[in-house]
Amino acid sequence: MEAKDVPTASEMFRIQAHIYKHTFHFANSMVLRCAIQLGIPDIVHTHKQPMTLSQLVSELKLPSAKSNGIHRLMRLLVYSGFFATKKLDENSETQEGYVLTASSKLLLKSEIPNLSPFARVMVDPIMVNPWQSFGDWFLGNEATPFETAYGTPLWKYCDQNPGFNKAINEAMASDSEMMSLVVKDCKQVFEEMDSLVDVGGGTGVIAKTILGAFPHLKCTVLDLPHVVANIPDTENLKYVGGDMFQSIPPADAFLFKLVMHDWSDEDCVKMLKRCREAMRDKNEGRKRKVIIIDIVVNGDEEEADMTELKLIFDVLMMVYLPGRERTEKEWEKLFLEAGFMSNDPTGCFMSYCPAVTPQNRGARPALDRVAPIKRTWVPFLSHVLPRIFLYSSTK
Repeated sequence: MEAKDVPTASEMFRIQAHIYKHTFHFANSMVLRCAIQLGIPDIVHTHKQPMTLSQLVSELKLPSAKSNGIHRLMRLLVYSGFFATKKLDENSETQEGYVLTASSKLLLKSEIPNLSPFARVMVDPIMVNPWQSFGDWFLGNEATPFETAYGTPLWKYCDQNPGFNKAINEAMASDSEMMSLVVKDCKQVFEEMDSLVDVGGGTGVIAKTILGAFPHLKCTVLDLPHVVANIPDTENLKYVGGDMFQSIPPADAFLFKLVMHDWSDEDCVKMLKRCREAMRDKNEGRKRKVIIIDIVVNGDEEEADMTELKLIFDVLMMVYLPGRERTEKEWEKLFLEAGFMSNDPTGCFMSYCPAVTPQNRGARPALDRVAPIKRTWVPFLSHVLPRIFLYSSTK
């Protein structure tokens, strides 16, 4: 090795720091879990003003010996952006207290949306344990590292463990509370229809949000029987226990919110084909829609932090489920294989990709394009959901 290729001592320590940072990344997750477990965001919120360390320790009802531990916990959480410090008043030169940030406000149990159930379950020991089997999985024959660790797929494990199933459903429901932002800023996606099926819709949080904005709709939530068991129907909302790979109830629109990234390409094509079969033949001239809200990996087209998060999500799918995160080309391939026809995606972070389904039954029927739907930029959602794909058919 030439001398110029040998890192300096300073460079070597930076390389070491890079390795250590990734080695100990789990500490960030566990510190956040601890804060949620102790209820720190809610305590600071209830205080209504900057909260000193001693006030926080007192409210937590912890022994004074733990005060230094809370100080160190909060120091990392402040550095990570979950809390901030602020002077107690204008006359105070040194004494500061903790205040919420935008991130910790999304963890408040009293507010909607509240992502604390999602954050809590994702670092639950049940979800962390499969990562210990990651290397073994590559050497074995199981479908996922989760299956390597527990001997059964994730959704079957949920079916067999009611307590964990409840936690998972609450986590998915809390994530779905963000849907209100989609409905608010993207109303045109949900217009011109009388009925909608939320496929894999869990406990119905998304459907209820959509009904709040469009009360005339008839909504159906389709999910596994153990997910929707004992959830009562209402006048405009019906729960159906079933298998989305076998049959989907007919409707004007079909919504998949972060469902398809759980599944393999073959299974996604099956879902889309079931949607085509369920598109109603009556009401000549009405537009049919398949609405997909999911992640698209764009690489160099976005911020590095966002790309890293999407790649982490992709590995998460590999550990827990047979799914994956997809590029635009990979999404387009799914739609074409299922019989849909896609226009070129627009350039915004969230976009609507119109297409049509075959206008009659049979192999390779004629396809017609529909006019593109107006693009909408949603700044807040750009940190959560990358794209909405809208596929529709004019009968």
